Amino acid sequence: MNAIYWTESMATPFRDMTANYDGARRLQEKSHVPGVLPLDTEFGSATILTKRDTGVEDIINDNVRKVADLGPSHIMSTTSPSPISQSPDKGWLEHLTFDLFLKVLNRTLFHPFLAWVGVLSLRAQATPYTHISFMIATGYAAFLTVLALARAMNQRLAHGLPRPVDLSEEVVVVTGGASGLGLLIARIYGLRGVSVAVLDIKAESDIEGWEEVTGVDYYQCDITDREAVERMARRIKEELGTPTVLINCAAAGINSQPVLTLPAEAFEKTIRTNLLAVFHTCQVFLPGMLSAENGGTIVNISSVLGHLSAAGLSDYSASKAGLSALHRTLEAELRVSRYDGIVKMLLVETGQISTPLFKSIKTPNKFFAPVLEPVHVAQKIITAIDEGRGGLIRLPAFAVLIDWYAVLPASIQRIARYFSGIDRAALQGSSAADRSKHGVLSSQISPDELKVKEGE
Repeated sequence: MNAIYWTESMATPFRDMTANYDGARRLQEKSHVPGVLPLDTEFGSATILTKRDTGVEDIINDNVRKVADLGPSHIMSTTSPSPISQSPDKGWLEHLTFDLFLKVLNRTLFHPFLAWVGVLSLRAQATPYTHISFMIATGYAAFLTVLALARAMNQRLAHGLPRPVDLSEEVVVVTGGASGLGLLIARIYGLRGVSVAVLDIKAESDIEGWEEVTGVDYYQCDITDREAVERMARRIKEELGTPTVLINCAAAGINSQPVLTLPAEAFEKTIRTNLLAVFHTCQVFLPGMLSAENGGTIVNISSVLGHLSAAGLSDYSASKAGLSALHRTLEAELRVSRYDGIVKMLLVETGQISTPLFKSIKTPNKFFAPVLEPVHVAQKIITAIDEGRGGLIRLPAFAVLIDWYAVLPASIQRIARYFSGIDRAALQGSSAADRSKHGVLSSQISPDELKVKEGE
């Protein structure tokens, strides 16, 4: 399975059928391009919906599974590696991860509903209320219920009520949408009939396979240039309407270089792309969201490396730490202003994703820190946007524990870093020859002087 694939039955929720019949008909005609299933396949016709309660998570999961079952004839592929390609399937052991075990537990042993089923089963057997087994089962079920209510209350108190979302009225702007996670999110919304604008520095003609992308408008733009962002914002407003959802996916490539050999130009480029560009887009698009009838949503894609700061990733880690801080600062400013609750802020901090950005990184621990598939990350983001929620998304499961890592003694932190292999992953994942070829090695210091020793 070497590519991500989409079906027309994923085009839900769509615009109102009576108001946009022609658009739906054109989309059906386009469904016969290579790699996209027509509407008359075994999946049936696309459902026409306008409300946000459409179960996008189930839609994505169900359709990806169905297409996978059909085999390679329905897979959208290109002559070169896809910009949103998945990792090669290396056997079933590759899928046994800590995240999988935790997911199974959350849906079985740790699920409040199933815990109460156990209590009812004991009562069905006429187990006395005072019996130790009944008391333990009841206490366990009550404990899980309290935790579930506490999570819901925490979300409500921290981020307020969800904003109303009508996808027929939303205008989505995705930066860095020419490849990777940004392209995936843009394609999903495009197939669902949402107005989508992609901002990317690449020329449209240079993007392989872009002609297969439907329902997405492309705007070539260097988002590190403030004036260019303002020009594109005016164009988008004139052509599509006022943007109500901003998804900052653009990111500079990972250099995998120690501080002593990393050129200042490379460091500056990473900071400008990963941090300054987000400042520009938030400052330019936020005023329109504040004046929109249903408000808006800002999604910033950060990284757990902004907290862990791995060796060889000084520029990337610094930029992502700054991005997370910028996001939280903006969220706090909105909270104490008269615009509280109008714009939802969603921060996404992930581990390694299976995109070209991380191709030089060797995964240090595939069980506890598995490589994330873009479709899984996109599903989480889109679900939150469609439900009008703000908050924090951290993937994979170990990322949720980052705040606890910060309170550990320094000696324990060092031991944890050693066994995780985080400080060897980046430097070993990219050879000195490859880095030298791309002009990121200093001529004053030999790569061998900073070579990472196995086991250090």
